[in-house]
Amino acid sequence: MGIQEAITSPTYTIVNEYEGRMPFFHIDAYRLRSAEEFELIDSARYLYGNGLCAIEWSERIEDALPENVVSIAIIPENDGSRTISISGESIEKAFA
Repeated sequence: MGIQEAITSPTYTIVNEYEGRMPFFHIDAYRLRSAEEFELIDSARYLYGNGLCAIEWSERIEDALPENVVSIAIIPENDGSRTISISGESIEKAFA
């Protein structure tokens, strides 16, 4: 994506913004209590702008997310490996 700086978790800031070929918004929703609280931080700018938005703990704000999101789940396995599950109605568009 052409981002030159290290991408870090926005745990304490809620959102980290990065500039590259397109804006990248990295959101950590863990400290948000509701979808309404997410909407108060101008969520439409991140969700409907001309960039890519990645949200950790998205289940905490699920009611604020558009229907056409692509979800990526990283599931730890007993052997130390991880299973990655990708789903969503627009998955073909996202990776086209």
